[in-house]
Amino acid sequence: MTENTQTPSAPTSELPTQYAPAEVEGKLYERWVERGYFTADAASEKPPYTIVIPPPNVTGSLHLGHAFQHTLMDALTRRKRMQGYESLWLPGMDHAGIATQNKVEQQLAEEGKSRHDLGREEFVERVWQWKEEYGGKILGQMRRLGDGVDWSRERFTMDEGLSKAVQTIFKKLFDDGLIYRAERIINWCPRCLTAISDIEVEYQEDAGELVSIRYGEGEDTLVVATTRAETMLGDTAIAVHPDDERYKHLVGRLVKLPLTDRSIPVVADAHVDPEFGTGCVKVTPAHDPNDFAIGQRHGLPNMTIMDEHGVITVHGPFLGLDRFEARSAVVGALREQGRIVAEKRPYLHSVGHCSRCSTTVEPRLSLQWWVKVETLAQAAGDAVRDGRVAIHPREMEKRYFDWVDNLNDWCISRQLWWGHRIPVWYGPDGEVVCLGPDDEAPTGEGWTQDTDVLDTWFSSGLWPFSTLGWPEKTPDLAKFYSTDVLVTGHDIIFFWVARMMMFGLYAMDGEVPFKTIALTGLVRDERGKKMSKSFGNVVDPLDWMDKYGSDAVRFTLAKGANPGTDVPIGEDWVQASSKFANKIWNATRFALMNGATVEGDLPPVEQLSATDRWILSRLNETVAQVDGYYEDFQFSKLSEALYHFAWDEVFDWYVELSKTTFFAGGEPAKASARVLGEVLDVMLRLLHPVVPFVTETLWTTLTGGESLVVADWPKDSGLRDAAAEAEIGAVQSLVREVRRFRKEQGLDDKQKVPARLDLSGTALAAHEPAIRQVLRLQPEGEEFSATATLPVGGATVALDLSGTIDVEAERKRLSKDLAAAEKEKQQAEAKLGNEAFIAKAPDNVVDKIKGRLAKAEADLERLRSQLDTLPPA
Repeated sequence: MTENTQTPSAPTSELPTQYAPAEVEGKLYERWVERGYFTADAASEKPPYTIVIPPPNVTGSLHLGHAFQHTLMDALTRRKRMQGYESLWLPGMDHAGIATQNKVEQQLAEEGKSRHDLGREEFVERVWQWKEEYGGKILGQMRRLGDGVDWSRERFTMDEGLSKAVQTIFKKLFDDGLIYRAERIINWCPRCLTAISDIEVEYQEDAGELVSIRYGEGEDTLVVATTRAETMLGDTAIAVHPDDERYKHLVGRLVKLPLTDRSIPVVADAHVDPEFGTGCVKVTPAHDPNDFAIGQRHGLPNMTIMDEHGVITVHGPFLGLDRFEARSAVVGALREQGRIVAEKRPYLHSVGHCSRCSTTVEPRLSLQWWVKVETLAQAAGDAVRDGRVAIHPREMEKRYFDWVDNLNDWCISRQLWWGHRIPVWYGPDGEVVCLGPDDEAPTGEGWTQDTDVLDTWFSSGLWPFSTLGWPEKTPDLAKFYSTDVLVTGHDIIFFWVARMMMFGLYAMDGEVPFKTIALTGLVRDERGKKMSKSFGNVVDPLDWMDKYGSDAVRFTLAKGANPGTDVPIGEDWVQASSKFANKIWNATRFALMNGATVEGDLPPVEQLSATDRWILSRLNETVAQVDGYYEDFQFSKLSEALYHFAWDEVFDWYVELSKTTFFAGGEPAKASARVLGEVLDVMLRLLHPVVPFVTETLWTTLTGGESLVVADWPKDSGLRDAAAEAEIGAVQSLVREVRRFRKEQGLDDKQKVPARLDLSGTALAAHEPAIRQVLRLQPEGEEFSATATLPVGGATVALDLSGTIDVEAERKRLSKDLAAAEKEKQQAEAKLGNEAFIAKAPDNVVDKIKGRLAKAEADLERLRSQLDTLPPA
């Protein structure tokens, strides 16, 4: 079943009576790292298996979302390492431009300073200092979780190698005409003072106002509606649809723009919906993307009316007002002139906010750097369509295609100081020079470098290959690219996944950055509610790790991981997983005390009991199931399969059924001890990728092996024993039926009851000692009196419950159940005796009624037998 390269020996030490995660986890992790188990070898002849970590922000700390995805990535890489792959899980962090700059600016504000007081060079140095002092907190927390990453290959998006990669690809894109500089409408954050991309804008319903404004006079009157009245100061036209008969006579004429001394033209444009509102729209090309497009088509001027802080810069009465103050002032002034035709307040509408600071975003005409994405996005779509990259779950493909097939050019410049500075220099005579990493910057008077930095996602888009040494042809790049799986949340398909696809295919000559994209959901609280500080339901996973251990947190997260769907989690579930870890611990202690061993070969099948053959059959089936679930990224199902195999089949059934064998001793006990050792060995290997700490401690104690991290992954031997499974299935049915009856009588499971077992003529006969042990059934004494008889599968169990039950109450209960069973039998017989019904009813309905009849007849036989065996009241 396994190919253990370690020489097994007797258990090396006795396990403590209780499992204490805090005393185990930290020491174990450091031992793994010191021994180099997680360090991948590019020169190895083993097949590679590569995952690069979604780089957490340098400002971050471990939250449940990180813990969730890291658990899945760790499980995948640990399993592949055990399967004989050269497994690389590459760690690192993202410099997180806006977020990190904001952190340091907040720190400076506490000192009464701004970045401008320091100047660019000193400010950037201050950010590096902050990064060294506060950044990377999450890396230490990853160790707590047990992340099996290759720390020798840790990368940072602004380290020397990645900076070289950024300059190289920028230069390549620039030379290929795929990077350009142009004035376009961008999303501007007046708080962060930078452009942000479309995917960094979060939309929410805000309560604003909708005002309808009358432009022009007399026959030249037009009415437009807007939620941003202040932008009318920058209007350069009014647009109507070319086929709108109401306004054809006005097209080409000028109308007076209220509150100003300007007149603006009426233009005809097909973008206008004549059915919406009045069919007229105001055109403000410098402050709206649709208006900008109209302006381009009609040669309209672009009039910017506010600065980078959102303060009005034109028209005397409103000069110097904040945009929101100006909105009220403009509406007030228009009202005084009688130009407000209608007002709707409050008016709920979707408004964009900066995802970093929640400030309302302002569309703004700005000179920025852009990536021309048409060909890049097409290649990213084709790679999924032709099967080179698989998206899992499959239904997420549509979301991916909706994005890449409709992608606009990407604004990559940011007006920040922290980040990769754009490698373009401007000369005194209008020269523009793009430099690669090995080029010398131009010297001489008048040469300046572009002041902007690149969008954070530009550098993280190179992550799958830049971290492996690109643009150099390194051994790591040759061995470990393409990466195998990208595990990430479905919420950043647009931010990160598409960027990596575009850049990977472009830079690596069509070779995909990863073969599979495994998309996860988001972690939510136990009620399915999004975790948020404002909701007060945010959980620090370290608190749960301190309380229950890292394995418990990992197992809980893995059990909830259905592909692409959100993961609810609550402390009760973590506590339950902690109990599971303790169950594994206690059961293994019991096994060791009873001689469980991995020494020597398994006894021949013909020398094994049915119980031994049953558990080996179930073990192999579980190996096959778990392998199948791993290949399909079904972490929830594989965790459930392991949980039920370990707790139900191994601990609750096999161990309990084998106790009489162990107590009796002899050759059968030795055989079962070897089988139990095998089962635990394989079970702990299967569990290890998800719960590495407790399994490592138990396995090394059981086997004397070096470490599960480098042990072999179990293989399905193909052994299946249908006869043994049927035989033990019959034992389980009998035990469950007796337990059910005892529960109905209000008897505790541990309460001993005298019983007579008639198992003759059934496969159950050989299991009588085990059945008695499991059910706490004592031998019948001289005064034995059967007060209840249970027929189960050809066997009979007679129980003496005298003195333990209320006979009269039991007689009433059985009589009531007997009447219900008789009624069910009569109804089923009536339907089956109705020829018209039988002629019309589908076969499955008839079969279902036949099943009800058979059950009712069996219930009647059982209940009558129980009534007959009750003692007189």
